[in-house]
Amino acid sequence: MILLPLTLVVIELLIRSEGARHDGPRIHCRSSYADMLHDKDRNVKYYQGIRAAVSRVKNRGQKAVVLDIGTGTGLLSMMAVTAGADFCYAIEVFKPMADAAVKIVKKNGFSDKIKVINKHSTEVTVGPDGDIPCRANILVTELFDTELIGEGALPSYEHAHRHLVQENCEAVPHRATVYAQLVESRRMWSWNKLFPVRVQTSLGEQIIIPPSELERCPGAPSVYDIQLNQVSPTDFTVLSEVLPMFSVDFSKQVSSSAACYSRQFEPLASGQAQVVLSWWDIEMDPEGKIKCTMAPFWAHSDPKELQWRDHWMQCVYFLPQEEPVVRGTAHCLVAHHDDYCVWYSLQKTSPEENGRVHQMRPVCDCQAHLLWNRPRFGEINDQDRTDRYAQALRTVLTPDTVCLCVSDGSLLSVLAHHLGAQQVFTVESSAASHKLMKKIFKANHLEDRINIIEKRPELLTAADFEGKKVSLLLGEPFFTTSLLPWHNLYFWYVRTAVDQHLGPGAVVMPQAASLHAVVVEFRDLWRIRSPCGDCEGFDVHIMDDMIKCALDFRESKEAEPHPLWEYPCRSLSEPQRLLTFDFRQPVPQKPLHAEGSMELRRPGRSHGTVLWMEYHLTPDSTVSTGLVEPAEDKGDCCWNPHCKQAVYFLSPTLDPRVPLGSPQAVSYAVEFHPNTGDITMEFKLTDATD
Repeated sequence: MILLPLTLVVIELLIRSEGARHDGPRIHCRSSYADMLHDKDRNVKYYQGIRAAVSRVKNRGQKAVVLDIGTGTGLLSMMAVTAGADFCYAIEVFKPMADAAVKIVKKNGFSDKIKVINKHSTEVTVGPDGDIPCRANILVTELFDTELIGEGALPSYEHAHRHLVQENCEAVPHRATVYAQLVESRRMWSWNKLFPVRVQTSLGEQIIIPPSELERCPGAPSVYDIQLNQVSPTDFTVLSEVLPMFSVDFSKQVSSSAACYSRQFEPLASGQAQVVLSWWDIEMDPEGKIKCTMAPFWAHSDPKELQWRDHWMQCVYFLPQEEPVVRGTAHCLVAHHDDYCVWYSLQKTSPEENGRVHQMRPVCDCQAHLLWNRPRFGEINDQDRTDRYAQALRTVLTPDTVCLCVSDGSLLSVLAHHLGAQQVFTVESSAASHKLMKKIFKANHLEDRINIIEKRPELLTAADFEGKKVSLLLGEPFFTTSLLPWHNLYFWYVRTAVDQHLGPGAVVMPQAASLHAVVVEFRDLWRIRSPCGDCEGFDVHIMDDMIKCALDFRESKEAEPHPLWEYPCRSLSEPQRLLTFDFRQPVPQKPLHAEGSMELRRPGRSHGTVLWMEYHLTPDSTVSTGLVEPAEDKGDCCWNPHCKQAVYFLSPTLDPRVPLGSPQAVSYAVEFHPNTGDITMEFKLTDATD
């Protein structure tokens, strides 16, 4: 029996355990702390709000006692003390971060005015023998995520008002407001529903239809947070004005109980209501003069002042079902929330009028939203991509083809059947994918035509194929546990494991894959890994040093996944093929190694190297998971929007204060390790080309 490599087989377990391990430095590196510290708009507005709050308390003749929940680096606490606060209690539950905050506070000379408490705020005690001697009269927090409440802001505020702060305390921020805009968008709707898939066959057009369960399913309960500014306005039709849905006053008692808020509107245009775009703003003062907004450019009061940030983006919500709306006819958009999540529904009358509101969060009951993430839905719904696979299949299929399809929840098996394969088997090793594919086959009357095998590939036997030999091994390849582009090389190991079941002259499609790279200059993404140094006059070098130390330990030689269609960049080198993997042969015993250099042909700051895979279906057909158009001298790179690419940051270029000289090339050394399925790599700026 061939054992598949640990890296690829148990990667899902590694993902699950990553959150449980208290690997502080690595979490620092992968967190948004650097991005937050670079968020000038956020920092300035917080500082202004804190100064104003301390002044209001002082003007009442009171001592200013601050409670800072989720202090992180201690930045907001140091702002408070500098603004005149008498004392600040800084709460941080994450111990490595709390330890960093203690050091940063000491470095800046505030240890006598700031006490860092390493607890969850709900565990903090008040009293002579407690963590804080008395209730605070200023509450400062930064507990927000893209959805506003997804990090538990409501329960934390609720507890703080009941137990930790005075009644009618000052709060920074003072208020938050959530906004929504209803749109029709085929592109965004394709991230949530399975569209009919068209296949041209010798018998005419065949249509793969989605099961009724998928049609009725309300979808995944989680928000889809993206850089909405990178979605073209041509990709959606606005159906409503921007609607203020609800506000939360943080200076008063907050409730985490489930609630709903409706806003009546008249559609600006007739169409299919499908998607709600949402964002929020926070007002740092009671008067609302100090405001920090997440609005996308078309809803921003001054698009020229738009602040790029990655720790707060915008939200895409999908209505449970698309619904027709007619211009000028009144409708109600309803925002629902519980203690951690927000979701939306559309009604023809307000909840007060019809007396019923669906309070329950939407939950997927069709399996598809559990198996496929939003980009995967988009990929399956990409008709051009389907046509490319169909065209390649036509060149290899014969009337006596016995096909084995290996990819998680893939429609390739249906394509193979419609295009003339004699018999089709598909391996679905997870219960979720097995259940979903059975539904799809049944909806298309193929339950007796395609054989589903619920086994791990290395456990397959001749009996599973009814004694027949496989003449076509087929994969996209796609596996739900893949994080980095090359993790789908799992297909190669499957090909090796089923080698004994392949007949003479069997075709493998794709026949090969290749790893490619290009050096780029990012417009903004570099900020998430850039050292901060000083932030609003405070020394946070300790945080930079911690991240650098952790990166030097291991991650400086690792790449990380990012959906680069959301992060504009331009190429500084020509794309280069680094490694090739021949799927027509089993996985080799020895590593595959390549080294060389990529010449920098365009001026710019080389922030990183982007890596992706290309799959060569046939000698004449290739599918790219990275660049989908040739890199141009001017203009941004065009990336596959359905896949994440891998980014290897070049650390010397990430600090804009450091002059670089004039590097001529980026050298590389990459190696594929057959025993683990992993690829190790190193890229360096050099002054000469090979």
